[in-house]
Amino acid sequence: MAPEQMAESPDGSGPPPSPRPLDAIDQDILQMLQADGRASIRSVAERVHVSRANAYARINRLIEDGVIRGFGARVDHERAGQGTSAYITLKIVQNSWRTVREQLRRLPGASHIALVGGDFDVLLLIHTPDNRALRELVLTRLQAIPEVLSTRTLLVFEEEDLEPQG
Repeated sequence: MAPEQMAESPDGSGPPPSPRPLDAIDQDILQMLQADGRASIRSVAERVHVSRANAYARINRLIEDGVIRGFGARVDHERAGQGTSAYITLKIVQNSWRTVREQLRRLPGASHIALVGGDFDVLLLIHTPDNRALRELVLTRLQAIPEVLSTRTLLVFEEEDLEPQG
């Protein structure tokens, strides 16, 4: 893999710092916050059997170490007016990942972008209001990026977010 394609910190400033090892309590906290990102410090502390100060310190450490990258809502895209979803695979010019990634981040409805190995280079998950909007996005936005050599669209018929197991 070329140096430009190596892992970076979330802000793109270089390699991420090595995270500190996670113990069973950290894993339990992560599992709880994945299931309910709005859980209170008190409920987290009670669930993992530590003090509130300890729970607060652990969550802050997980955030500082980049283990927790943020908190958000799981959205039902169809109910939110984004009823068409698709995975789009892209083949791109070698060593153009950073340039392409920045352009993909600006696409309306883009929810996941991954540099992958295999038959294609990039996997993009996109949500649009309908098939017409998806078609326009692929034909006028994606295929207009000079570093994109080809695309393949995989229409999602049904999707389901998996709940953390525990």
